[in-house]
Amino acid sequence: MTPDDYCADKVARSGSSFYYSFRLLTPERRAAINALYAFCREVDDVVDEVSDPDVARVTLAWWRTEIGAVYAGKPQHPVALALQSAVSRYGLKQAHLQTVIDGMQMDLEKVRYVDFTELETYCDSVAGAVGLMSAEIFGYEEPATRNYARELGIAFQLTNIIRDVGEDARRGRIYLPQNEIARFGVAPSDVLRAKMSPGFVELMRFEVDRARGWYDEALSKLPTRDRHSQRAGLAMAAIYRTLLDEIARDGYRVLDRRIALTPVRKLWIATRAAWRP
Repeated sequence: MTPDDYCADKVARSGSSFYYSFRLLTPERRAAINALYAFCREVDDVVDEVSDPDVARVTLAWWRTEIGAVYAGKPQHPVALALQSAVSRYGLKQAHLQTVIDGMQMDLEKVRYVDFTELETYCDSVAGAVGLMSAEIFGYEEPATRNYARELGIAFQLTNIIRDVGEDARRGRIYLPQNEIARFGVAPSDVLRAKMSPGFVELMRFEVDRARGWYDEALSKLPTRDRHSQRAGLAMAAIYRTLLDEIARDGYRVLDRRIALTPVRKLWIATRAAWRP
């Protein structure tokens, strides 16, 4: 199995909504975005699947070194080998890849976020930086597209946080800002115990509305001339916004279930969004 095949297989097996938008890209761009996504999955799995925090820290430190090796021409891991080609072809910045690892490091050190300012810093690290790199892979002409890409990445991460409230709580993590939880009369222990309440529903309605606002703001910054080249990102946005709609339609019941769209529906949404004028 080649490094590119390894990354493509990791993307396909993940079941991610991104898989359907990646299919819209040329083979070269698809291989590059697969490598970037596989890297994000590798470092995210360190945090989610390694039970010993010290081992997780050592593994993330190894990944920092491995990313350095990508730029020195001596990577070892299949994902790093695939990234080497993407870095060379699309000029991905080492600082952005290292920033993603910074965000994963935050996951090892923090299980609560005081306010949205703190949470935005986290989202910018684990997703805003990915948005910037994705824009380079997709291609653009207008510098303003970078602003769109960063904010769209944050919107994706906010959607993930909303979708995964219950799953994260079972790991002892609450990403929802603590001051907002308190504002709606919800106790952190209620989230950890998956206790639904009218206050929790209102809290989640607020979080969903804010995420929608991030999508609106991001899309307003995408120059018309770059819309076609960034169609994979637009397809992702359409899928994720539909997911937010489904969460709202289901009564914001994210504590005891993981709401998802079917593969066929994701493909249909991605295709329609990509070719919309």
